[in-house]
Amino acid sequence: MEDSKPNTEVKQNNTKKNKKKKKRILWIGILVIVILIVVAVVVSGKKEKLTEVQTEKVSRQNITQIVTATGKIQAETKVVISAEISGEIVSLPFKEGDVVKKGDVVVKIKPDAYMPKLKMEQASINVAQSNLATQEVNLKKYKLELDRIKTLTDKGLASQQDLDNAQTNYDATLAQMNTVRAQIQQQRASLSSVEYDVSKTTINAPMSGTVTQLNNEEGEKVLGTSYNIGSQIMTISDLDAMECQVEVGETDVTLVKLGDTARIQIDAFPGKTFTGYVYEIANTAKAKNTGTQEEVVNFIVKIRVNKEDYELRPGMSCTVDIEVQKKDNVIAVPIQSVTTREDDMQGQMTLKGDEKDKSMPDNLSSQRDEKIMKKQKPKEIVFIVENGTSIKKEVKTGISNDAYIEVIEGIPEGVEVIKGSFKAINKDLENNMKVKVNNEKKSVKKDKE
Repeated sequence: MEDSKPNTEVKQNNTKKNKKKKKRILWIGILVIVILIVVAVVVSGKKEKLTEVQTEKVSRQNITQIVTATGKIQAETKVVISAEISGEIVSLPFKEGDVVKKGDVVVKIKPDAYMPKLKMEQASINVAQSNLATQEVNLKKYKLELDRIKTLTDKGLASQQDLDNAQTNYDATLAQMNTVRAQIQQQRASLSSVEYDVSKTTINAPMSGTVTQLNNEEGEKVLGTSYNIGSQIMTISDLDAMECQVEVGETDVTLVKLGDTARIQIDAFPGKTFTGYVYEIANTAKAKNTGTQEEVVNFIVKIRVNKEDYELRPGMSCTVDIEVQKKDNVIAVPIQSVTTREDDMQGQMTLKGDEKDKSMPDNLSSQRDEKIMKKQKPKEIVFIVENGTSIKKEVKTGISNDAYIEVIEGIPEGVEVIKGSFKAINKDLENNMKVKVNNEKKSVKKDKE
């Protein structure tokens, strides 16, 4: 009995020691895990954060550069019928939309106001002609008298004074006849003017076409051309030949050439693309907001629309894509891949600044550098990916379309060029920066769309 008690105590002591040992091991394990976690966090914090980008291999493309402009559909040939004399419209045989032929009477203006003047001018001519006839009779009488006095003078039966009087009467009558003839010519010219005015009370169509605009109705009074440009009564247009008149900016008009092909979208015909070609480019600019910061300078470009079985009407809105240049099988990259960096320009100016003439004042030097920066074209760059690193490449570009831009020199075909994201290309990326390529990001978005 006495031996069993010590054994029991020994066992209890061993059990207590084992429990303490296990607790110690547990705490050590927990401490090790915490240390490992802290180390992992620190290591991960120090690990370089990768910029996620999308790429595309440089390939060859067919590129067509276009200039887009908006404008209106107009008839290529149209005439505006204006009143040449003032009066009341008494007849308008055609309405808007009617087809007229050359020579058709399209407007009649009441001529009553011109008839009294016409009769008065005719009566004045008749009076003058009567006066002329009277003077012709007097001239014959004075001619006979002059001949008789000359005979008597030769025989010494009449004085020289009698001869002089007879000659004066003859010459005065002849002068009066010439005056009357001049008056008749003057009155006939005045009569012709009145007759011309009367003839303009009837207006004939100068061309065949369609009445596209009618501004007046029967009974309304119009003003003639003596009052500025006169009242515009109607417009006749040839709807068989239509054109687009679009406004092209001054930076793009130099690219447009006569004969360039154009694709035309007309709002009235959604889903339909018309074709045409440039046949006229304005030489004079059309400026808006002149003298302000919002001043815009455009040039009118006229595009002849190829005839199709569609009824085009003047005034329809249109958008035109003019194909100004086309190149096939050229090296091209996505247009968003090409960017410029201001820091490159500033770095170049800093280098030049180190070499500046120290005798030049600082303010003049800074002004000079600023002018040089404005004149100097920024260099274009792209970023390619090599071994998970972005490499900056300076490139020279050519023409472009909506998606791709031609690369004339700087990178070869087949390299992997970064095309996204916009923020990465234009701000985040630097030379020799580690990047993560994720080309599934955009494809997933397209699938969802």
